[in-house]
Amino acid sequence: MKIGLWAGVVLTAAATASGAAFAQDSKGKKGGGGAKSVTVALHAQNKSGETGRAKLTPMGDQTKVEISLKGTPKGVAQPAHIHEGSCAKLDPKPKYPLSNVVDGKSTSEVPVKMEELMGGNMAVNVHKSGDDIKTYVACGDLKGRSGGKSKSGM
Repeated sequence: MKIGLWAGVVLTAAATASGAAFAQDSKGKKGGGGAKSVTVALHAQNKSGETGRAKLTPMGDQTKVEISLKGTPKGVAQPAHIHEGSCAKLDPKPKYPLSNVVDGKSTSEVPVKMEELMGGNMAVNVHKSGDDIKTYVACGDLKGRSGGKSKSGM
């Protein structure tokens, strides 16, 4: 009887230890060393009707930027950038280029840590097209958000 009880304790301890190891592995893979993504709302500009989000994910010395927009024109390549300033007052010269948004989607990696992007006065900006680069259709401010906090978006 005592042997059966002791065997149950050992099996329970082993299962708990392996569960803890599994939880640690899945956390490490998910967040790239425990760091979390940040989602920034992208608001329509110039009556474009284009809204969505930009998800920033830390990748060591780089940051992955995934843009997802609704209301975009089909098949049109829309230039996207990270600019210094805010959506209300952007520096027209892009700080970091992003992949064009096509059919509402774009994924890029920028050569800067997420903390620098989130700690500065910057914004993610999408333009109407390569031919109409001066018309902004969506923008989201990065200013004032702390790296490591996750916000839900669209």
